[in-house]
Amino acid sequence: MPIGSANPFYLLVIFWIIRVVVMVFFCSFLCWLGIRILDALTPKIHQRKKIGENPMSVGLFIGGFTIFIGLVIHGTCTAPMAIGGSLLESLMNLRRLGLISINFLVSLLVGIALFNILDKVTPKIPFISIKDNSLAVGIYVFSYLVFLGIILHAALTMSL
Repeated sequence: MPIGSANPFYLLVIFWIIRVVVMVFFCSFLCWLGIRILDALTPKIHQRKKIGENPMSVGLFIGGFTIFIGLVIHGTCTAPMAIGGSLLESLMNLRRLGLISINFLVSLLVGIALFNILDKVTPKIPFISIKDNSLAVGIYVFSYLVFLGIILHAALTMSL
């Protein structure tokens, strides 16, 4: 009696690669959306404009995005898969996509709320002053990308 999947190994590998690619593109879309929302929720800090003013900021942005993608790929590769489910279900699990989307929205809103609360309770540290320095904005967005990557990694690896 065989144990495990009755599908040939090459088919499992192909579906695994497709799953990684689909999740990377989906999470990258959420990343782009998150930066757009971050711009909207912090209107005095123009992230996308300021980052382009300094090569160091661009490097930080690319570094943050690289870490983000690494976390997404790791989360996708280590995410539990339902034993006995079809390969197609493992490729596009709507429950997991919903969980990822909800985690994204909640973490973004909670992160912005905590940013604003912390700004209010520390009046001697004016957070808005980062808008004057493109390197500071680059570090801020780098941190956001790592934050988002960790949140999405958790959503990808949590058991349903």
